[in-house]
Amino acid sequence: MTTVSGMSETRSEIIWYLMVEVLLFTFAALVHGGIVMPGHEHATAAMAETIIAIILAAGLIMSFVSPAQTRIVALITQGLALAGVIVGLIMIAIGIGPRTIRDLLVHAIMLITLVLGLIVAKRGMPT
Repeated sequence: MTTVSGMSETRSEIIWYLMVEVLLFTFAALVHGGIVMPGHEHATAAMAETIIAIILAAGLIMSFVSPAQTRIVALITQGLALAGVIVGLIMIAIGIGPRTIRDLLVHAIMLITLVLGLIVAKRGMPT
């Protein structure tokens, strides 16, 4: 199905997820960088979230540069981001990362958003 903009409904959803994810990881990086919420600085977390935001932003840009590759680009970039979130959760579990309820909640939101984004990107792909 094609939307008014000429973009497929699935591609629109993929792009929406990528945009939300870029914003989510950018916000988390700004928080851990002490820019949005001073007192919650964690340089390693800020660096990881920045790298993940850049990867997701690259995927978002590629979805416009090469529309036919949107699905595969989303699967790759969201998969890398998901791996990063899992590493972050492991760091929290072993006591290296920030361990606040807020950090756990943000990681849960990241995890859910990425998994849903991957499901949307995978949906309808030939097997």
